[in-house]
Amino acid sequence: MGHKVHPYGFRLGVIYPWKSNWYAKRDYAEHLHEDIWIRKHIRSRLTRAGISSIDIERKGDQIWVFIRTARPGIVIGRKGVEVDRLRKDIERFTKKRVDVKVEDMNQASSEVRPETDATLLAQGVAEQLVGRVAFRRAMRRAVQTAMRSGALGVRVATAGRLGGTEMGRKEWYREGRVPLHTLRAKVDFGTAEARTTMGAIGVKVWVYHGDEVPYREQETERARARATARARGGGGARPAPRADVPAEPAPTEAPPEPALAESAAPPAADTAPVEAPAPVDAPAAVETPAAVEAEGGEA
Repeated sequence: MGHKVHPYGFRLGVIYPWKSNWYAKRDYAEHLHEDIWIRKHIRSRLTRAGISSIDIERKGDQIWVFIRTARPGIVIGRKGVEVDRLRKDIERFTKKRVDVKVEDMNQASSEVRPETDATLLAQGVAEQLVGRVAFRRAMRRAVQTAMRSGALGVRVATAGRLGGTEMGRKEWYREGRVPLHTLRAKVDFGTAEARTTMGAIGVKVWVYHGDEVPYREQETERARARATARARGGGGARPAPRADVPAEPAPTEAPPEPALAESAAPPAADTAPVEAPAPVDAPAAVETPAAVEAEGGEA
């Protein structure tokens, strides 16, 4: 009981990628210590730059360092002087070529805004504690800032000699929902340390950004949706017929309806009218000899 797991390491490989992308066999320990030194050197050199994360990539003798910050002007410096100084320091320590790239968190393409980044919130609370601000006020302000900026849940915890008391204690505030055991939950975690006159005070911040479905579950859901659509016959490509199965016979066409009798069928409109035969004149009466004789006697 009481063993706490780092929220980022708990979800590493499930929804979060590695912060150092390289592969090594015999030089693994050397590369690991170089990465640790690079991160410590940059954070100690740029304490006021609002650095959220430092990602490192390696390929051969080339090293890429990606710095995500809310204040890129401090990291770059005037005419790029500060970036060049960092690059030379890292090259001197690693004996390799180094390229430093600065990513601005204030751009619209950034996934996490500075107001909802756990590391920056923890640094803000630590700076307020160093400035003798009441710890409860600083914690409430951090929670309200994150919730107004779109976070679904925030938890802030501080531990140490809070308020200058002799005995150290732990205080925390939470608003919204912060699921710690859900692997698909995007929980951002950040820590900071406030060096006060009464001693060191640790600050921890959890920020919940919503759920992210892992890639494997997305593929499973897509396959299930395709199978359901195929079973219902509502979508999806139909499978090709097998060669060993005879094809279904084509449906026969229905016989045409019998034509009407010619007498009943009306004449076509485009046919020429048939002329009726002309009437034949009746033959003239033939006079008989008896009628001739009668006519002569009368005369």
